[in-house]
Amino acid sequence: MTMQTQAADYVNALPVHDARILTGENGLAHIRLNDQLYTLRITRAGKLILTK
Repeated sequence: MTMQTQAADYVNALPVHDARILTGENGLAHIRLNDQLYTLRITRAGKLILTK
């Protein structure tokens, strides 16, 4: 197995989440990690911003 094949297998094993489904119609979602709350936002340009 080549390094490229190993890397592709690793990427394919990661979960995939659609940001538009996560954020809903308003383009915002809260994500909790331990006791911290983050905001995920889709910008008008279609980029993602994650803020604390």
